[in-house]
Parts: sequence; structure tokens; C-alpha cells
Amino acid sequence: MLSQPFEKPVRVWVGLGFPRQLNSVVDAYQFVTDWCGNSPEQKAAIRACKAALAGDIDAETARGILVRFARKKDILVEDGTM
Repeated sequence: MLSQPFEKPVRVWVGLGFPRQLNSVVDAYQFVTDWCGNSPEQKAAIRACKAALAGDIDAETARGILVRFARKKDILVEDGTM
């Protein structure tokens, strides 16, 4: 299992509008598996994180899929928002 850091962290809104920074594939995996739901985007993010942890894909590929999930759920903290 490889804990690959992202080149640039992904920030998401959690709880009552608090930002959370995801710095690595492990952070992302924990976040998406704890997320309440069962959407196709969430499933894709979980699969991507698992693949990155196994070394089958790189961290940036998993990051891109995570960003798509966060954007779809409207929880992505866009650059310049904070």
C-alpha cells in the first residue's frame, strides 16, 4: 500500500461549512468512504483511491477523480474561495 501525496491538496467543505484539506490518497480514501451516499461518482472515487493505494494508478489520476466527485457534490473548495 502506497500513501501517495497529491501534488496539490484538494480542499472540500464538510460539516457546517468547514474546509477540510485532503493531502494524499489515504486522506481521500478515508473521506470518500466516510461520505454518506452511494453515487456513481463516489464509487468511482473509492475505486480510484484503492487503485492508487495498490500502485495501479498514480495519485494525480485519483486526485482528478476525487475532484470530479467533490465538484458534483458541490463540496469542492475552489481556488480563491478562502
